[in-house]
Amino acid sequence: MKTSWRSASLVASAAAVLALTTACGQDSPPAASQNVGASAAPGDYGSIGTGNGVGGTAGGQQATPSPSSPSNPAGKLSVATAEEVGKVVTDSLGLTLYRFDQDTEQPPKSNCDGDCAKTWPPVPADDAEAGEGIDKSLLGSVTRADGTKQLTVAGWPAYRYAKDVNAGDVKGQGVGGKWYALAPDGKKAQGGGAGGGEEAGAQPGLSTRNDPKLGEIVVDKNGMTVYRFKKDEAWPKPVSNCTGECLEKWPLVEPVDYADTKGIQEKGYMIFDRTDGKGKQQTINCSPIYTFAGDKAPGDTNGQGVGGTWYAVRPDGKLVGASEK
Repeated sequence: MKTSWRSASLVASAAAVLALTTACGQDSPPAASQNVGASAAPGDYGSIGTGNGVGGTAGGQQATPSPSSPSNPAGKLSVATAEEVGKVVTDSLGLTLYRFDQDTEQPPKSNCDGDCAKTWPPVPADDAEAGEGIDKSLLGSVTRADGTKQLTVAGWPAYRYAKDVNAGDVKGQGVGGKWYALAPDGKKAQGGGAGGGEEAGAQPGLSTRNDPKLGEIVVDKNGMTVYRFKKDEAWPKPVSNCTGECLEKWPLVEPVDYADTKGIQEKGYMIFDRTDGKGKQQTINCSPIYTFAGDKAPGDTNGQGVGGTWYAVRPDGKLVGASEK
């Protein structure tokens, strides 16, 4: 897919970024705005999946029981054709089954537990059977950390998606760039789907979206919310004060060429070298930016207001709902 934001010259973009690297110390901090985020103990890095989110989905938990609940048996599996996704494996209720890129198939192992497993309920293996279009020899099971048996397809642990509530839904396709519907051979379904799929790669490296509660905020190429840490420094030069375990909860945003952005302020858009050996990090208006491990799906804002120090970011680099002091 050809996109207008990638049409700019990389050489010109690099020159523009280089010119901006000297501008950080010349700007005064942005003005204060009304606090719309929750607060916690100062300096708290936040707990994954339990963030003081504003407008998020709290890890995907639902107020009412879902057809994708892990208590629901898989029953007879079959193959369905989903628009823009292709052939996918479904359970006896017609719900799409998914696989997770961070799992392994040789040997089979699930790496989705806790809040992740609430959003992506593991499919029980006990009563699963091969229906039409399913090769029985590809079905197996893996023992999860809690001792339960999870269905595998060609070695890949199988999940449902909590937001799929009707037969034929494929809302989990491409979520986070890591979740994909299971094809009958255990491979990833190759279409785009409602959740993004391969189309997710067509989204700019950084862009914006309108959140119903937070307004216009920055998101990465997978649609995940981008945040800033109030304890970082932007003036006179970028400094990240999120290191060690903090970076496990708040992964840094790696460099994104300005030509691969849409709607982001160019002034102060630069990268910097971290001092902890973690390489280079992207900034907006000279402020280091991150994502939040507690956000499980595009649209989540569970990191908003965590610890009174983490906030979503405006396209001009300002904090959402907090002062700069």
